[in-house]
Amino acid sequence: MKLSSLRVFLKRYIPLDLRVQKLILATAVFAVIYTLLILVSMPGRVHLELGRPSTKTIFAPRDIIDEYTTEQLRRAAAEAVPDVFDYKPEVLEEALTAIENFFSTLLQLREDPELSLEEKYAALRELLDQETPDATLAVLFDADEATLNELRQRLEEITIDVFEQGIKVAGVETAQRHLNQEIALFPFNTEMKRAAEKLLAPLVKPNMLANPEATVRNREAARQKVEPVLLLRDTLIISEGELVTEKHLAQLESLGLIRGRHADYPGYIGMFLILAILFVLTGIYLSIFVKDVYNSLSLLTLLGLVAVVTLILTIATTYFSGYLIPVAMGVMLITVMFGYKLAVLMNLMFAILTGLITGGEMNYIIVALAGGLVAVYALSRVSQRSDLAKAGLYVAGTNVAVIMAIFLLTGNLSLEYGLLKELGSGLVAGIGSGIFSSVVAIGLLPYLESGFGVTTAITLLELSDPNRPLLRELLRKAPGTYYHSMMVCNLAEAAAEAVQADPLLTRVGACYHDIGKLKRPYFFSENQLSGENPHKKISPNLSALIIGAHVKDGVELARKHRLPQPVQDIIRQHHGTSLISFFYQQAVESCGAGKVSKESFRYEGPLPQTKEAAIIMLADAVEAGVRSMSKPAGSRVEGLIRRIIKEKLNDGQMDECNLTLKELDQIGDSFVYIMSGIYHTRIEYPEIDLRAEVERGASR
Repeated sequence: MKLSSLRVFLKRYIPLDLRVQKLILATAVFAVIYTLLILVSMPGRVHLELGRPSTKTIFAPRDIIDEYTTEQLRRAAAEAVPDVFDYKPEVLEEALTAIENFFSTLLQLREDPELSLEEKYAALRELLDQETPDATLAVLFDADEATLNELRQRLEEITIDVFEQGIKVAGVETAQRHLNQEIALFPFNTEMKRAAEKLLAPLVKPNMLANPEATVRNREAARQKVEPVLLLRDTLIISEGELVTEKHLAQLESLGLIRGRHADYPGYIGMFLILAILFVLTGIYLSIFVKDVYNSLSLLTLLGLVAVVTLILTIATTYFSGYLIPVAMGVMLITVMFGYKLAVLMNLMFAILTGLITGGEMNYIIVALAGGLVAVYALSRVSQRSDLAKAGLYVAGTNVAVIMAIFLLTGNLSLEYGLLKELGSGLVAGIGSGIFSSVVAIGLLPYLESGFGVTTAITLLELSDPNRPLLRELLRKAPGTYYHSMMVCNLAEAAAEAVQADPLLTRVGACYHDIGKLKRPYFFSENQLSGENPHKKISPNLSALIIGAHVKDGVELARKHRLPQPVQDIIRQHHGTSLISFFYQQAVESCGAGKVSKESFRYEGPLPQTKEAAIIMLADAVEAGVRSMSKPAGSRVEGLIRRIIKEKLNDGQMDECNLTLKELDQIGDSFVYIMSGIYHTRIEYPEIDLRAEVERGASR
């Protein structure tokens, strides 16, 4: 089920308040994280690491079954059971039948007077080998019947002997060699032996086929026969200073002496309180500083999913090395999808969770915190997906520096082999953490973007590439619209920067705002390169209908090409409910003012809901208006821009966006600045000077 369908289902059948939905979501995420932490990070009686010396001597506190030793014995018993093979007698029967048929056919061919020698040879090659030489075939035809019968009998005997010994899949070549060795001892000439080898070669097939089900049953029966090994009370498990092995860990886990096997209710309550405090602090931070995430159930779900995935990978990597923990992966995803403000907080939260998982190991917490902060810095201005790979390298380098600093600080950096080995493994894990984080982030990001409808800066930058198929098609089919859109891009982006809107989203929205004109490009004046205007042949009402339809057509094209929802919204809103004034005036002139309804000459809307959509509406109108001026002088251009903005405001087109009057004035200033630069006064060169310059260039 798609996420949009799920939201519709929830709204229709589970009409919960948004606050209740967020509470349910937070409870679910809390339960998952709490369960994972309880399973892997609750403190036990002892804390031992594989391959490291034990910190204490431990005896078995009670009698238990030694699962580790029992499993080793059962595995050895199962491995001692040979594979089971089933004998297939029909393989031998088929081989003997083939030998009998061959000699019968040979005798028939010898006695058939109607066939030529070449035809007989061809028929016999069908039974032997197409590459069988004539000399070999001639020997078979020239031999007397007694010789052939003896050859047949000998072949049947050795075939029975070899096949009854059993031929497995891997023993086909061995059986073939055995048969060839037997044939070599036959009292016949070389050519007849060759014929015998060619006859038997395709008949050698495995007649001992593996029976995995029976093998499994036999091995399982052998396993069950092994009696469980008891570990008696007060048996020595491990001595202080003894290196910890897998057997020690398995026995201690069976006894419940490690990894929180005993119910530790104070520890459970403490973990619950710590996690609850982290969740409450995160919720408060979101409600104050990241309101767009706090007010969106979809984005909160995405944030929870990233947190859970990061925690799972953190738990998994701790089994290899604490320095391999990929906290930077979650931080990268959050930075790209939600911004650096939330990423900094979540980096701190992930570092705390790392401490809970690793038993408060400060070295791992410091590395996780430093690597995450570097990831936030590296992706604060992301421009393409390869920046994630670069960020991974930055994280890897930071991890190396921090790990080296930790070893220097703790005095563990010496020439002893064990410590150097530990440092080397730590550095490798630190580098692996950075690379692993970037690889996983790059792999997950597209799925998270599409699954939750998140539009990241990377997606927008990719869409702004002029080589995108939709923009190339716009350039090819509607070049006037394309260059108009590029002008609107420049105007809108500058205005967005002036009023603290999203300049990247504004630019991409401007690139695609008129793609609906691809359906009927020649009905729009900027694409009428031949000068022919099709609107002269139709009524103003139909012309307005065609012009207004480019918004709906654009939304359909955007959906077809899977443009992000914010871009689709801009396409839908970029004209609001504006009046298609040119054709409205035509209708008034032809029918009279009282007989024409303005509403039938308006775009369907809706009104712009965001700053970005409103800016593109204004930039679109300004670019078209200035381009239609006969002599766009500086003061005339500014007057037109101010008038267009005022008309849109008075027409109610700005009512549902959050632009203030001051911001509208700033937008007008940016439009005037750019348009004045484009339509500035130029020096008019005298014709005689221009002609002289051309002649001078031609003479060079």
